[in-house]
Amino acid sequence: MTATLSTRFTGIPFENPFLLASAPPTESDSNIMRAFEAGWGGVVVKTIGMHPVINVKGPKTKFLRTSHDEGRISMDKRPGATLHSSWNWELISDKPLDWWLPRLRRIKDAFPHKVLVASIMAGSADERELAHWRNLATSCQEQGVDAFELNLSCPHMDRVDMGSNIGKNVELIETVVRAVKEVARRPVWVKLTPTTTNIAKEAEAAFRAGADAVTSSNTFTSLPPIDPATLEFECNVEGKVSYGGLGGPAILPLSLAKVAQMTTAFPDRSFSGIGGISDFTQALAYFLLGCGTVQVCTAAMLDHAIGPNVIKALTSGMERFLEAHATDGWTSLEDFRGRRRDRIVAHSEIKRPDEKEYFGGKDAPEGYAPSAIV
Repeated sequence: MTATLSTRFTGIPFENPFLLASAPPTESDSNIMRAFEAGWGGVVVKTIGMHPVINVKGPKTKFLRTSHDEGRISMDKRPGATLHSSWNWELISDKPLDWWLPRLRRIKDAFPHKVLVASIMAGSADERELAHWRNLATSCQEQGVDAFELNLSCPHMDRVDMGSNIGKNVELIETVVRAVKEVARRPVWVKLTPTTTNIAKEAEAAFRAGADAVTSSNTFTSLPPIDPATLEFECNVEGKVSYGGLGGPAILPLSLAKVAQMTTAFPDRSFSGIGGISDFTQALAYFLLGCGTVQVCTAAMLDHAIGPNVIKALTSGMERFLEAHATDGWTSLEDFRGRRRDRIVAHSEIKRPDEKEYFGGKDAPEGYAPSAIV
């Protein structure tokens, strides 16, 4: 059989499993259409809400770099430095729903075979807020979007009933997902916060409420570095700073662990992986853990805003990978998805060097044991 990059995720056909994540690169219809022209299989729109949004004064996203000769992680752009991560404290789209709706229709009319996912957000404090979730869903699906991604993961929220504050609470997760599922005629993906002890518990709540997929990871709660010369935070507004989100290469191992916690617990469910992806080698790790699609943000932001070179590297990398494994009979993502999930075990199951039995840090259980044969 001929190898293909196409796949099906939550019932939706994708020409390739690579999406631009909900972030600054997807904040306008022009950017989204440029992304589709560049070859992305899908785009998740920058989160749309119904509450007032005013972003901070000054830069909203900065990039941290490090270099081998000094080891300092800093937002200073200097020769020879390597990208470490991105840091942002940008809120959701500051454009109202009425601004987005005709643009969603225009995008789908221009690219009917591409996958357009509406990221939406509202509160959870009362029935009025739940009605906002329903309104967002019905309004967006009337414009032809292919799926929804519920933003339960934004790490910098002023309101305790929104974003990651929902994603840390299994009861609120269920409440919100059920509200959207009441009206949704498209698949519902739930983007969970990674800032939890065991994200599988939150994923379980999402699936129990009817979610079709879980997306992970959003950025990790963090602060910008402090400049040792000025003693000021490297990103601030009039000396003040608040918590933001860390993304990019630095979070790859952390995001893989979060994804693995969920895919090992729910091997038959659908997951979209995010965090530290810039070429196929990183995307492959998510696929081998069981993800059906992956999403990209930081690398795309640094590549003409929408990542034309990034998507070329991803698709060409996957083509070469399938070609290299043609003798294994692998012709699509489904042939290798999840193949390394079973390698993840409890720490006590990892082999010890002296071959002695190990009981997970506890004493050997009491009881008669036959003498060893010498």
